[in-house]
Amino acid sequence: MPEKKYFVHESSYVDDNVEIGEGTKVWYFSHIQSGARIGKKCSIGQNVNIGNNVTIGNYVKIQNNVSVYEGVELEDYVFCGPSMVFTNILNPRSEFPQRGTEFYLKTLVKKSASLGANSTILCGTTIGKYAFVGAGAVVTRDVPDYGLMLGTPAKLFGWMCACATKLDMTPDPESEETVACKKCGRRYIKKGHSVTQIENK
Repeated sequence: MPEKKYFVHESSYVDDNVEIGEGTKVWYFSHIQSGARIGKKCSIGQNVNIGNNVTIGNYVKIQNNVSVYEGVELEDYVFCGPSMVFTNILNPRSEFPQRGTEFYLKTLVKKSASLGANSTILCGTTIGKYAFVGAGAVVTRDVPDYGLMLGTPAKLFGWMCACATKLDMTPDPESEETVACKKCGRRYIKKGHSVTQIENK
Protein backbone atom coordinates (compact mmCIF):
# COMPACT_ATOMS: atom_id res chain seq x y z
CA MET A 1 0.00 0.00 0.00
CA PRO A 2 1.58 3.33 -1.05
CA GLU A 3 2.45 5.79 1.70
CA LYS A 4 0.04 8.72 2.03
CA LYS A 5 1.57 12.07 1.18
CA TYR A 6 -0.88 13.98 3.36
CA PHE A 7 -1.77 13.90 7.07
CA VAL A 8 -5.14 13.07 8.64
CA HIS A 9 -5.43 13.00 12.42
CA GLU A 10 -6.71 9.70 13.80
CA SER A 11 -9.81 11.41 15.24
CA SER A 12 -10.97 12.54 11.78
CA TYR A 13 -12.96 10.64 9.15
CA VAL A 14 -12.28 10.53 5.41
CA ASP A 15 -14.94 8.83 3.30
CA ASP A 16 -14.26 6.77 0.20
CA ASN A 17 -13.84 8.51 -3.16
CA VAL A 18 -11.98 11.51 -1.74
CA GLU A 19 -8.90 13.20 -3.24
CA ILE A 20 -6.42 14.93 -0.92
CA GLY A 21 -3.32 16.66 -2.28
CA GLU A 22 0.25 16.22 -1.18
CA GLY A 23 1.22 18.05 2.00
CA THR A 24 -2.34 18.77 3.12
CA LYS A 25 -3.09 18.38 6.84
CA VAL A 26 -6.48 17.50 8.33
CA TRP A 27 -6.61 18.10 12.08
CA TYR A 28 -8.81 16.91 14.97
CA PHE A 29 -12.44 15.76 14.69
CA SER A 30 -12.98 16.69 11.04
CA HIS A 31 -14.96 14.89 8.34
CA ILE A 32 -14.21 14.82 4.61
CA GLN A 33 -17.24 13.50 2.72
CA SER A 34 -17.40 11.43 -0.44
CA GLY A 35 -16.56 13.17 -3.69
CA ALA A 36 -14.60 15.99 -2.07
CA ARG A 37 -11.40 17.11 -3.77
CA ILE A 38 -8.79 18.98 -1.76
CA GLY A 39 -5.62 20.38 -3.30
CA LYS A 40 -2.06 20.35 -2.06
CA LYS A 41 -0.65 21.95 1.10
CA CYS A 42 -4.03 22.88 2.57
CA SER A 43 -4.69 23.19 6.29
CA ILE A 44 -8.03 21.83 7.50
CA GLY A 45 -8.57 22.80 11.14
CA GLN A 46 -10.38 21.21 14.05
CA ASN A 47 -14.07 20.30 13.72
CA VAL A 48 -14.28 21.05 9.99
CA ASN A 49 -16.76 19.37 7.66
CA ILE A 50 -16.07 19.22 3.92
CA GLY A 51 -19.29 18.25 2.16
CA ASN A 52 -19.95 15.89 -0.71
CA ASN A 53 -18.44 16.90 -4.05
CA VAL A 54 -16.82 20.08 -2.71
CA THR A 55 -13.76 21.34 -4.61
CA ILE A 56 -10.97 23.05 -2.68
CA GLY A 57 -7.87 24.41 -4.40
CA ASN A 58 -4.24 24.47 -3.30
CA TYR A 59 -2.83 26.26 -0.22
CA VAL A 60 -6.29 26.84 1.26
CA LYS A 61 -6.52 27.43 5.02
CA ILE A 62 -9.77 26.52 6.80
CA GLN A 63 -9.77 27.39 10.48
CA ASN A 64 -11.68 25.61 13.26
CA ASN A 65 -15.45 25.01 13.25
CA VAL A 66 -16.21 25.60 9.56
CA SER A 67 -18.56 23.58 7.34
CA VAL A 68 -17.98 23.77 3.60
CA TYR A 69 -21.23 22.46 2.16
CA GLU A 70 -21.92 20.89 -1.21
CA GLY A 71 -22.24 23.67 -3.78
CA VAL A 72 -19.28 25.66 -2.41
CA GLU A 73 -15.99 25.93 -4.30
CA LEU A 74 -12.80 27.45 -2.88
CA GLU A 75 -10.02 28.43 -5.27
CA ASP A 76 -6.30 28.52 -4.40
CA TYR A 77 -5.08 30.39 -1.29
CA VAL A 78 -8.54 31.07 0.15
CA PHE A 79 -8.63 31.76 3.91
CA CYS A 80 -11.70 30.77 5.96
CA GLY A 81 -11.58 32.25 9.46
CA PRO A 82 -12.75 30.48 12.63
CA SER A 83 -16.46 29.66 12.79
CA MET A 84 -17.34 31.42 9.53
CA VAL A 85 -20.47 30.08 7.86
CA PHE A 86 -21.42 28.97 4.36
CA THR A 87 -24.99 28.11 3.34
CA ASN A 88 -26.19 26.18 0.30
CA ILE A 89 -29.99 26.56 0.40
CA LEU A 90 -31.43 30.08 0.27
CA ASN A 91 -34.83 29.43 1.90
CA PRO A 92 -34.60 26.27 4.03
CA ARG A 93 -37.55 24.59 5.75
CA SER A 94 -37.31 21.61 8.07
CA GLU A 95 -40.89 20.66 7.16
CA PHE A 96 -40.17 20.72 3.42
CA PRO A 97 -36.60 19.41 3.00
CA GLN A 98 -34.64 20.33 -0.10
CA ARG A 99 -32.05 17.63 -0.62
CA GLY A 100 -29.91 17.07 -3.67
CA THR A 101 -27.61 18.99 -5.96
CA GLU A 102 -30.50 20.59 -7.86
CA PHE A 103 -31.46 22.57 -4.74
CA TYR A 104 -28.00 23.87 -3.87
CA LEU A 105 -27.03 27.35 -5.04
CA LYS A 106 -23.39 27.56 -6.10
CA THR A 107 -21.01 29.71 -4.09
CA LEU A 108 -17.59 30.50 -5.55
CA VAL A 109 -14.75 31.97 -3.49
CA LYS A 110 -12.03 33.10 -5.86
CA LYS A 111 -8.27 33.00 -5.47
CA SER A 112 -6.74 34.45 -2.29
CA ALA A 113 -9.99 35.82 -0.85
CA SER A 114 -10.16 36.05 2.97
CA LEU A 115 -13.33 35.37 4.94
CA GLY A 116 -13.10 36.68 8.49
CA ALA A 117 -14.05 34.93 11.72
CA ASN A 118 -17.81 34.45 12.18
CA SER A 119 -18.63 35.92 8.78
CA THR A 120 -21.58 34.44 6.88
CA ILE A 121 -21.67 33.88 3.12
CA LEU A 122 -25.17 33.41 1.71
CA CYS A 123 -25.36 30.84 -1.06
CA GLY A 124 -25.43 31.88 -4.70
CA THR A 125 -22.74 34.53 -4.31
CA THR A 126 -19.28 34.95 -5.80
CA ILE A 127 -16.45 36.36 -3.68
CA GLY A 128 -13.88 38.03 -5.93
CA LYS A 129 -10.16 37.36 -5.89
CA TYR A 130 -8.24 38.99 -3.03
CA ALA A 131 -11.53 40.22 -1.53
CA PHE A 132 -11.59 40.67 2.24
CA VAL A 133 -14.74 39.96 4.25
CA GLY A 134 -14.46 41.34 7.76
CA ALA A 135 -15.21 39.43 10.96
CA GLY A 136 -18.93 39.01 11.56
CA ALA A 137 -19.98 40.39 8.17
CA VAL A 138 -22.99 38.88 6.38
CA VAL A 139 -22.49 38.72 2.62
CA THR A 140 -25.76 38.72 0.65
CA ARG A 141 -24.46 39.67 -2.82
CA ASP A 142 -21.43 39.27 -5.04
CA VAL A 143 -18.17 40.82 -3.83
CA PRO A 144 -15.82 42.49 -6.34
CA ASP A 145 -12.14 41.63 -6.67
CA TYR A 146 -10.11 43.30 -3.89
CA GLY A 147 -13.31 44.53 -2.20
CA LEU A 148 -13.39 45.14 1.57
CA MET A 149 -16.80 44.11 2.92
CA LEU A 150 -17.94 45.00 6.44
CA GLY A 151 -21.20 44.94 8.40
CA THR A 152 -24.62 43.31 8.36
CA PRO A 153 -25.60 43.14 5.59
CA ALA A 154 -22.07 43.57 4.27
CA LYS A 155 -21.32 46.75 2.33
CA LEU A 156 -18.31 47.82 0.32
CA PHE A 157 -16.08 49.91 2.59
CA GLY A 158 -12.98 50.10 0.43
CA TRP A 159 -10.34 48.01 -1.27
CA MET A 160 -7.56 45.69 -0.15
CA CYS A 161 -4.14 45.01 -1.64
CA ALA A 162 -3.07 41.45 -2.36
CA CYS A 163 -0.79 41.79 0.69
CA ALA A 164 -3.89 42.41 2.91
CA THR A 165 -3.24 46.14 3.39
CA LYS A 166 -6.13 48.60 2.94
CA LEU A 167 -5.68 50.77 -0.14
CA ASP A 168 -6.17 54.54 -0.04
CA MET A 169 -9.13 54.41 -2.42
CA THR A 170 -12.69 55.60 -2.03
CA PRO A 171 -15.58 53.18 -2.58
CA ASP A 172 -17.30 55.96 -4.60
CA PRO A 173 -18.49 54.25 -7.83
CA GLU A 174 -18.14 57.48 -9.82
CA SER A 175 -14.43 57.96 -9.14
CA GLU A 176 -11.43 56.74 -11.10
CA GLU A 177 -8.15 56.42 -9.23
CA THR A 178 -4.69 54.94 -9.47
CA VAL A 179 -2.87 54.19 -6.20
CA ALA A 180 0.10 52.25 -4.87
CA CYS A 181 -0.02 50.12 -1.74
CA LYS A 182 1.89 51.85 1.07
CA LYS A 183 3.23 48.52 2.32
CA CYS A 184 4.31 46.56 -0.74
CA GLY A 185 4.15 49.06 -3.62
CA ARG A 186 1.74 47.11 -5.83
CA ARG A 187 -0.22 49.50 -8.05
CA TYR A 188 -3.95 49.42 -8.76
CA ILE A 189 -6.46 51.26 -10.91
CA LYS A 190 -10.09 51.70 -9.91
CA LYS A 191 -12.90 52.41 -12.33
CA GLY A 192 -16.30 52.47 -10.64
CA HIS A 193 -16.76 49.25 -8.67
CA SER A 194 -13.86 47.52 -10.42
CA VAL A 195 -10.26 47.39 -9.21
CA THR A 196 -7.43 45.74 -11.13
CA GLN A 197 -3.75 45.39 -10.39
CA ILE A 198 -1.37 47.15 -12.76
CA GLU A 199 1.27 44.67 -13.80
CA ASN A 200 4.89 45.80 -13.70
CA LYS A 201 6.40 46.07 -17.16
